[in-house]
Amino acid sequence: MQQDTTSAIADTTSALSNMNLEAFISEEFLATLLRLAIIFVVGLPVIFILRRWVRSFFTKKYASHYGMLAGKLVFYTGIVILIIMVMGQLGFSPAPLLGAAGILGVALGFASQTSVSNIISGLFLIAEQPFKVDDIIMINTTTGTVLSIDMLSVKLRTFDNRYVRIPNEMIIKQEVTNITKFPIRRFNANVSVAYKEDISRVREVLLDVAEKNEYALSEPTPLVVFDMFGASSIDLLLLVWAPKDEFILLKNSINEEVKERLDQEDIEIPFPHVSIYSGEASKSIPIELIGGKLDELKPEDEEEEKK
Repeated sequence: MQQDTTSAIADTTSALSNMNLEAFISEEFLATLLRLAIIFVVGLPVIFILRRWVRSFFTKKYASHYGMLAGKLVFYTGIVILIIMVMGQLGFSPAPLLGAAGILGVALGFASQTSVSNIISGLFLIAEQPFKVDDIIMINTTTGTVLSIDMLSVKLRTFDNRYVRIPNEMIIKQEVTNITKFPIRRFNANVSVAYKEDISRVREVLLDVAEKNEYALSEPTPLVVFDMFGASSIDLLLLVWAPKDEFILLKNSINEEVKERLDQEDIEIPFPHVSIYSGEASKSIPIELIGGKLDELKPEDEEEEKK
C-alpha cells in the first residue's frame, strides 16, 4: 500500500515537472528570448558606434564640448529606446510608465529648483560659449583646464592636479577669465633699475633681449613702458608676446635673460635704500661703520651728549 502511494506521488511530481518545463520552454518564449538577444546584440553596438561618430563629427565641425554633449544625448536616447523595446517584448506597455514619469518629473522639478537653474545656466553657457574644453579659465581664485561642460556643472583640473566641480549657476553669476581664448598672450616683465642708470640705454638692452628670445614674437613688437618712480628704483615694464602654448617658457627664459644681460651691462638692479636727513634741504647724515657694526649709544652716553 505504501509503495503504491509513493509511486503515485513520484509519477505525479514527474508529470508536473514535465508540464512546467514544457510550458516554460515554449516556442513563444524562445522567440521572445531570441528577439531580446537580437535587440541587445545589435542595439548596444549601434548605440556606441553612433555615439562615437556623432561625438567625432560635432567635435570636428564645432567644438569638443559640443561633441561631448551630442554624444551623451545620443547615448542616453538610445538606452531609453532600447529599454522601451525590451519592455514591449516582455509585454509591458510603456504608456503608464511614461505618464508616471511625467508626474514624477513635475514633482522633481518643484523639489529641485537648483538643478533646474543649473540646467538653464548650462544651456546659456553652451549657447554663449565663453570657453570650451581644454581652455584654461579662472573663476574667483580657481584656475584650471576645462575637462567637460555638462548640463549641471563644469569640471576643471587645476595645475596641481585637483578635480574641481563648479555649478553652472555659479559660473553665470560670476566673472570668468578665459586665459587661453586667443592664440597669443602677453607677458609683463617687471624690471627695476637704479636712479643713476640711463633709461634710454636700459630700454635698448631690454628690447634687444626680447628680440633675441626664441619664444618672443616679433609681431606685436615688444615694448618697454616707464611704469613709475619707485621708493628705491625706477620701475619699467617689458611687454613681450608669445604663443599661448609657449607662455610659461617665455616667462622663465625672459626673466633669466634680463638678469644676465643687466649684469653684463653693469646696470644696477637696486634693493630698498633708506636715507636719513636732518633737514628738508640738507645732506643726508653720514653713518660710519666701526668694527663691522653700528655703535649703539648707551643711555649714559646720551645724557652726556645732552649736557
